[in-house]
Amino acid sequence: MDIAILGGTGDIGAALALRWAYHTDHHIRIGSRTEEKAAAASDRYVTTLADYDVSASIDWGTNDDVAAGADAIVLAVPPYHARGLLETVASVLTPGTIVITPAVGMKRTDAGFVYNPPSTGSLTELLAQSAPDKVSVIGAFHTLPAGRVADLDADLGMDTFVVGDDREAHAVVCGLANEIEGIRAVDAGGLVCAGAVEACTPLLLTVAQRTEKMNDLGVRLV
Repeated sequence: MDIAILGGTGDIGAALALRWAYHTDHHIRIGSRTEEKAAAASDRYVTTLADYDVSASIDWGTNDDVAAGADAIVLAVPPYHARGLLETVASVLTPGTIVITPAVGMKRTDAGFVYNPPSTGSLTELLAQSAPDKVSVIGAFHTLPAGRVADLDADLGMDTFVVGDDREAHAVVCGLANEIEGIRAVDAGGLVCAGAVEACTPLLLTVAQRTEKMNDLGVRLV
């Protein structure tokens, strides 16, 4: 499968790129606003993987370039950029492309991190409304701590909630998550449930900030 990670130079983009390249044989493409940033990130990931005896070929280009023809794209950008980026690449997406969003709208206050959704109900729902026809939006990876996932020596043991209305696309994303060793996909319902899933992220960040020795928190259901 061809997976394009748009904004693949950031923390969660790097984490997913490294883990998919390490655990699977999917074709990974790193996108950024400039080719130079994408190329530099790709080189870093290839070098890291070589330290683990993994010979990886990770393509790179502008976000438009890597999104064209991809089977799935990950919008690994800050929440306030996600909708604009999706609209920017919409013309190069083919029917059947799956858009995966881990983005969460939130704000930081003196009391902790607070969920800050759009009026639509959730960012995942907002992106679904903005997606081209026959392109499905699935929410996933919201609660994964990027630093821990990017550490290929780390034992993960975490779940990720997956939400979306297209059951076929939902199953594909669950499969992509399950292929990363130590991550388990959990069906959290349709798009209407996305707000509840996204709200978990500011909660985890607040707990991690206020509790000693609880950095890089994730979710595990038992």
